[in-house]
Amino acid sequence: MEKFMFLFRGGETHVHNANDSKETVEYIQSWTTWMQGLGQKGILAGGEPLQTTGKQVNGKDKVVTDGPFIEAKEMVGGYLIVNANDIDEAVEISKGCPIFEENGKVEVRPIQQQN
Repeated sequence: MEKFMFLFRGGETHVHNANDSKETVEYIQSWTTWMQGLGQKGILAGGEPLQTTGKQVNGKDKVVTDGPFIEAKEMVGGYLIVNANDIDEAVEISKGCPIFEENGKVEVRPIQQQN
């Protein structure tokens, strides 16, 4: 098995802006259910939501700017680490993610294996 990182971009509902509406509660629950299912199958290896604040350090001069993103729709809202046989299987696993209900994106990246 290999490890892959899912980077979640976009979507409208994040932990930081979730409200108590029925729709939001159901949406957040769909994430919990999806991740619990991955855990029960031995697929989920870890992950966390990310706060919307942060800093970037850029270039040779190490210029520090506020915000880890330029556009909100490209903001990385969180990540998971999953186990899969190959990238194609990891992509198939990612298709179950609730973020697609809100037109979000999942970037699937292989984690470099250490020698």
